[in-house]
Amino acid sequence: MATRSTAPNVASLAQARSRAPASDTKAGRLRALLASARTEFIMEAHDGLSAKIVEETGFKGIWASGLTMSAALGVRDSNEASWTQVLEVLEFMSDATSVPILVDGDTGYGNFNNVRRVVRKLGQRGIAGICIEDKLFPKTNSFIGDGQPLADIDEFCGKIKAGKDSQEDADFCVVARIEALISGRGMAEALRRAEAYHGAGADALLIHSKKRDPGEILEFMREWAGRCPVVIVPTTYYDTPTDRWREASVSLVIWANHNLRAAITAMREASSRIFRDEGLAGVENGIATVKQVFELAGNDELADAEKRYLPTTPDAPRAIVLAASRGVELGPLTADRPKCMVEVRGRPLLSRLVDTLNGGGVHDITVVRGYRKEMVNLPSVKTVDNDAFADTGEAATLACAAATLDGETVVAYGDVLFRQYILDRLRAADGDIVLAVDAMWRERDPDPASRTRDLVACATRFRAGYLDEDAVAVTAIGAGLDEAAIDGEWIGVARLSAAGASLVRATLDAMAAEGVLADSSMIDLVQRLIDVGHEVRAVYVTGHWLDVDNPADLQEAGCFL
Repeated sequence: MATRSTAPNVASLAQARSRAPASDTKAGRLRALLASARTEFIMEAHDGLSAKIVEETGFKGIWASGLTMSAALGVRDSNEASWTQVLEVLEFMSDATSVPILVDGDTGYGNFNNVRRVVRKLGQRGIAGICIEDKLFPKTNSFIGDGQPLADIDEFCGKIKAGKDSQEDADFCVVARIEALISGRGMAEALRRAEAYHGAGADALLIHSKKRDPGEILEFMREWAGRCPVVIVPTTYYDTPTDRWREASVSLVIWANHNLRAAITAMREASSRIFRDEGLAGVENGIATVKQVFELAGNDELADAEKRYLPTTPDAPRAIVLAASRGVELGPLTADRPKCMVEVRGRPLLSRLVDTLNGGGVHDITVVRGYRKEMVNLPSVKTVDNDAFADTGEAATLACAAATLDGETVVAYGDVLFRQYILDRLRAADGDIVLAVDAMWRERDPDPASRTRDLVACATRFRAGYLDEDAVAVTAIGAGLDEAAIDGEWIGVARLSAAGASLVRATLDAMAAEGVLADSSMIDLVQRLIDVGHEVRAVYVTGHWLDVDNPADLQEAGCFL
C-alpha cells in the first residue's frame, strides 16, 4: 500500500507521534490506525456475525454504523433504537472480535451528561472509540433532506470535553463529525467547527459530504493542512480512486454501510427464489453452508470447552452413525439432501435416530457424512466426512470415524428406525460384538427379493421364550446364505464393547493395508471378524424396526412413528 504524502502533513505526523498509543488495548489499536503514516481502512458491521466477518476478512478495525445497527433492528436511523439497545449490540460485536470498534454515536444520545455515561459504558465493553456528530438530538440521517440544523459549537465542544474526561482507557478515541458541508453551511463553517472541536480535545475529525464528487473533501483536506487526523466516509463519492485519499493525507477511510446493503440484496434474492420455487435446490449451492455458520459462531471452541469443563464419565457410551450415502431409490427426495436428512413427520430420519440413541443413554454421537454433507447439520452431533463416499463401501465409511472407536460404541446405519428396547437389550447383552437380528424377517416384506438383506445364521435358533436368554453366536452373515441356514436379518445396529471397538479398529486397519477396505461393506467386515475367530453375537428381536430405502418405506415410517 502506498503511504500518504508527507509534504503537506508534517504537523499532523508530529502530533500523531506525540499521541502514540499508551497500550495494546483495542483503544490503543484504534489510536494507532488514526496515527498511522498511511491511509487506513475500516469496515461496517452491525452485529456479532458481521463483525466476525469483517475481522476474518483482514480489516484492522470495525465501524459500528448507527444506520445499519438501526436497520438491522428494523427501525429508522433517527435514534429510534435507544443507546442502551445499541450498547447491547455493541457488546456482542466486541465479544466476538479482537479488532477495535469505532462506534457511530450519532449526536451523543443527548447532552454532555449522556455522552459521559455512554463513554464510560463503551469503555467497559471494550469499545475503542466513539464518533459524535454536531447535529441536534434526535438525529436525522445525513442523506435525508437538506439544511439540517446543527448543534451550537460551544455546546458540542462541551460534549467532546465530557467524553474525554470520562474515558477510563487513555487511548479511547473521541472523533468529532462535522456536518457543516452536509447542511449546506459551506467550507468556512466546516473549518471553523474543525478548529473548535480540535481545540476541545477531539482525537480526530470526520468530515462528511453527500456530493457525488470528492471536491469538498479534498478542499477541506488542503485547508485543514493536517492539524490532526481526518476520517472520511466516501459513500456518495464512492468511485473516487483510493490513491486520491492517500495523496490528500486522509488518515482513516470508513466503508460505512456495505455489509448490511449486501446482506439485504442476498436475503431478498434467496427469499424470492425459495418462495418462487417452493424448494431449496435453487439456492443451496450459492449460499453459506450451515457448517460455515457454526464455524463463525465458534462451535468448535464450545466443543473443546465442553471437554475441559463438563464432567466426564470414563465409560460413557458413544455412537457412530453411517450416513454417507444418497439413497437413490428415494428419487427427487434426495436430490438436495442425503437419505438420513429426509423428513418423516416433520423431522429428519437422523434426528429421530439421535433421539433413540439419547434415550438409551448414548449422547456422544459422531455422524459420518458424504453425499450433500453440508445438509447433515444437527447441532447435537459431531461429524466426520467420507469424501470418497461414491466409490467406497460402508466399512470405509466406518473407518473415517476410526478415532471414535474407543470404549463402548453403538454403530448404526443412518436410515434405520427402531424401538428403544432394542438398544437397551443390545447394551445389556454379553459379548464384545453384538448385532440386533430380526427373527421375524420373513414376515417383514411380502416380496423378500425386493431388497438386499443382511441375512444372519446363528448357532442357536430363535424360539419362544428366547427373550429371557442371552445373546447367541453368529456363524455367518451375508445376502447369499442358504435359505435353511437363515435365522434372521441384521437390522443395521450393533454394539461394541471397548474390546470389540479395538478389534474392529484393528480389522479396519488390516483391510486398508491389504487394499480391500474401499470395496467392503459392513457385512464383509463382520464376516471377516467371524472368519478369523472373533466371536460375534446376536440379540434376537421380533420386528419393531424399519430401514428407509424407498418411498413406500418412507410412508411406512410415518406410521411406525
